[in-house]
Amino acid sequence: YQELQNSGTDFTKQLTTQDPEQEEEIPATMLYRRHSSIQSVKSMVSSVDEFKTMEEPPEVAEMRSSGVIGGKVYKTYLTSGGNCCSLLFLVLLCVLTQLLASGGDYWVTYWVNLEEYNFSHMTSPLAQPLLQSSLNSTAGLTLATNTTETETWQGLSLSRDTCVYIFSAITVATVIITLFRSYMFFFMCMRASRRLHDTMFNSITRATMYFFNTNTSGRILNRFSKDMGSIDEQLPAALIDCIQIGLSLIGILVVVGLVNFWLMLPTIFIGIFFYFLRNFYLSTSRSLKRLEGVTRSPVFSHLNASLQGLTTIRAFHAQQVLEREFDNHQDLHSTAWYVFIASSRAFGFWLDGICLLYVFFVTFSFFYMESDTFGGNVGLAITQSIGLTGMFQWGMRQSAELENQMTSVERVLEYTEVEQEPPLESPPDKKPPANWPEEGRITFSRVYMTYSPNEPPVLKNLNFTIASKEKVGIVGRTGAGKSSLIAALFRLAEIQGEIEIDYIVTSSIGLHELRSKISIIPQEPVLFSGTVRKNLDPFDQYSDTVLWNALEEVELKEVVHDLAGGLNGKMSEGGSNLSVGQRQLVCLARAIVRNNRVLVMDEATANVDPQTDALIQSTIRRKFADCTVLTIAHRLNTVMDSDKVLVMSAGSAVEFDHPHILLQNREGVLHGMVEQTGRVTRDLLHNIASANYKRKHKDEVPSQSKKDS
Repeated sequence: YQELQNSGTDFTKQLTTQDPEQEEEIPATMLYRRHSSIQSVKSMVSSVDEFKTMEEPPEVAEMRSSGVIGGKVYKTYLTSGGNCCSLLFLVLLCVLTQLLASGGDYWVTYWVNLEEYNFSHMTSPLAQPLLQSSLNSTAGLTLATNTTETETWQGLSLSRDTCVYIFSAITVATVIITLFRSYMFFFMCMRASRRLHDTMFNSITRATMYFFNTNTSGRILNRFSKDMGSIDEQLPAALIDCIQIGLSLIGILVVVGLVNFWLMLPTIFIGIFFYFLRNFYLSTSRSLKRLEGVTRSPVFSHLNASLQGLTTIRAFHAQQVLEREFDNHQDLHSTAWYVFIASSRAFGFWLDGICLLYVFFVTFSFFYMESDTFGGNVGLAITQSIGLTGMFQWGMRQSAELENQMTSVERVLEYTEVEQEPPLESPPDKKPPANWPEEGRITFSRVYMTYSPNEPPVLKNLNFTIASKEKVGIVGRTGAGKSSLIAALFRLAEIQGEIEIDYIVTSSIGLHELRSKISIIPQEPVLFSGTVRKNLDPFDQYSDTVLWNALEEVELKEVVHDLAGGLNGKMSEGGSNLSVGQRQLVCLARAIVRNNRVLVMDEATANVDPQTDALIQSTIRRKFADCTVLTIAHRLNTVMDSDKVLVMSAGSAVEFDHPHILLQNREGVLHGMVEQTGRVTRDLLHNIASANYKRKHKDEVPSQSKKDS
C-alpha cells in the first residue's frame, strides 16, 4: 500500500481513461446507465483537483474574556432572578437573619455573665430577679469582692426562665427566617438560571448562519451543558455562602468590638492580608477557569463528530486515530482542570496557616492582658475568633469560587449577544398577500452577498430573471457560488441589491413569510425526531387526506401505513429507521404538501438508487409542472432537459440560456464542462439538450428551415 501511495498515480484518472476502440463496442442501451457513473467519476476528479488548489478556511477561535468579571455580568445575573423590589426584600431577609444569629450569640454571653455575677454574689436566688443597685450607686449594682477589685453589673433584672424564653424565641425566629430566606434565594437563582438559558436559546435560534459556520457544535453544547450546569448547581451555593459569610463577618466584628475593642486591630490586619492574598489568587484562578472552559469545547466537538461518523470510522478502521485525538483533547482539558484545582488547594493551605496564627494570638492575649471582664466575654471572644478565622478562610475561597463560576454566566451572556437575523414577521403595512407568490417569477438585480463583513463577496453583481414555471438548472465548479445563490434566495446571509419574487422585494418582508413560501429538497434529506405527521406538516396546517395523498404520490403510503400508529408513527433521529431513498421521498412528500410555487432542489437524486431517482424525477415533472424549479446540479445530465441553465463561476453568472443554445458556443463555459466528461457522455448530453430544445420549440424549427431554404 505504501508503494502504491508513494507512486503518485492518480487512480481516479486511470478509472476514467477510455479506449476509443472499446467505446464503439458498447451497446446503445448501456450508454444511459454508464454515463451517470462516468460523470460521477469525472466530477470527483474535477473536485479533487479543485480541492487541492483551495485554501482551507481559517478556524475562528473561541471567544475568551480576560481580566476581572465586569459588574454588568453580576447585574445581569441578579436582575434575571427578580426585579429591584424582590432583590431588596431578599437583602432585608439576609440582614434580619444575621441580626438574629448575632443577637443569639450576644444573648448567650449576656446570660452567662448574668449567671456568673449571680454565682459570685449570693445575694439573690438564681431563679429570682437580681437585686438592683444600692441607693448610693449611680451606675448600677456594685459590690466589692475584695479590697482591690470591683465588679459592676449594668443591665436588666431578668430571671433565668425569662432568659430561656428569650433565647428560645431568638432561635426559633432565626430558623424560620433562615428557611424563608434560603427558599426565596434559591427560587430567584433558579429563575435567573432559567431566564439565562431561555435567553441564550432564543438568541442561538435567531442567530445568523455565519455564527453556526464559525462556531462548532461543541462550543454551543459546552454552553448549554457544563456552563448551565455550573449556573444551576455551583454558582448558587457559592453566592449564598459569600452573602452569608460576609454578613456573619460583619456581625462577628461588631460583637467582638463590643466585648474588647483591642481585638479589632488584629482582625482588621488579617482582613487586609486576606484581601490582597485573594486578589493574587484570583488573577491566576480566573484565567485558569476560562482556559478550562475553552479547552472543554474541543472534547464535545470531537465526541459529537465521532458519534456522527461512527460508521465511516469503523469502515476505515480509524478507531485508534480517533482515540489518540480524543486523548489529546482530554489531556489538554485535564491539564487546565488540574492546575485550577491545585491553585485552589494551595490558596486554602495558606489561609489555614494564617488563621492558625490569628487564633493563637487571640487566645493567649487573655493570659497576658490584665482584664476584669466576665468569663462570658472571654468565651465569646475566643469562640468568635475561631469562627471568624474559619469564615475568613471559607469566605475567601468561596468569593474566589464565586468569581470563577461567574465566568460561566459571562460565557452564556456572550451567546446572548450574537448577531441576529432580520425580523421573522413583516410589518403590518408590508405583509404579502396570503396567496403570494402566484406566478413564481424570480428576479435578481445587482445582487452581492457576503457571509462576513470582513470577507470578499461570494456573489457578485447577479442580474437575471427566471420566468414563471421555468425549470432552471444551476451549474458550476466547486466554489462557483451555486449554494450561495440559494442562500441568498432564502436570506441566510446579508445581501446587497434586490431579489424579487412576483414583484415583491424579499428583503422587505419577514423571514417566515419568505421561507415558508419556498420549498426545498436538499441533497442530504433532513428529518426530525417525532412522528411522520410532524415531519410532513410541522405546524398542523393540513388534513390527513392531504398527507396521505402526498405519501401516495411518492409511493410511501404502504410503508407509513405499516408503521405502528400510521401518520403518528415514530420517526427515529435523522430518519434512521428509513432508507436513504425513503428519507428523500419523505422530503419530496413534504414539498408536495406545501404546494409552493417555487421549488429548490440541491441534487436531490445524487444519493439514491436509479429506481428512486426515476420516481423522484417523474413526480417532480408531474406535480411541479406549474411551479418554478431551481436545480443545483452536480451531474450535468440532471439539468440538460431544463428550460434554462445558469452557469456560475467565481460568484458571477457567466451564462444563462437554454442548454442547447449554450452548447453551440464552443468558447462557452458549459461547453467546456461537457467536453471534459468524455466522448460518450458528451454526445449523450448534447442529444438530451437538443431533443428538449426541439420539443420546446417545435413550432419555430420548421419556420426557420423554410427561411434557410
